Amino acid sequence: MATETRYDPTTALVVVDVQHDFAHPDGSLTVPGADGVVAVANREVAAAEAAGATVAYTQDWHPPSTPHFVTEGGTWPVHCVAGTWGAELVGTLVVRGPVVRKGTGGEDGYSGFTVRDPRSGAEHPTELAGLLREAGVERLVVVGLATDYCVKETVLDALREGLATTVLTEGVAPVDLEPGDGERALAAMAEAGAEVVGGATP
Repeated sequence: MATETRYDPTTALVVVDVQHDFAHPDGSLTVPGADGVVAVANREVAAAEAAGATVAYTQDWHPPSTPHFVTEGGTWPVHCVAGTWGAELVGTLVVRGPVVRKGTGGEDGYSGFTVRDPRSGAEHPTELAGLLREAGVERLVVVGLATDYCVKETVLDALREGLATTVLTEGVAPVDLEPGDGERALAAMAEAGAEVVGGATP
């Protein structure tokens, strides 16, 4: 699917968590290959804009203290703390639409559509689904970070919302806490019904 035919007014590009802590070499949770993701995201933003498609962004925005962090029993190093350099969207990323912040109350903010209490497991929606519905969106294209966590959970939730979803493999990159996590995440998204598109487009 060529870039120029990927978008129309019923399609949205969702750019997931392209923030300094994930995408910059000095970030606290740098994802290998993130530089390439920024370039692809910018290309896709331009194509989406040209076709009259919606563009939206997600942004981890954690409080300094949360059970999401390893310092309080969670999995991850402290990252994307609200108001810090690490939480900012990368300066070279073209931002042309609303930004949906997640994890603001200390939740696990993997998906752009829902946040989950790390202790109780209770889930609550973000404003992303409503924003997309209001724009008449029926289909998503997803790029961003990281394949095996926030991209995967955002895509799975999008499919549950009834949105046909395409993942661009050249526009995502995995953490790979365990070798192969990224590939397994792409397989899980495809099995759930996402279109997983690999390689550069003309």
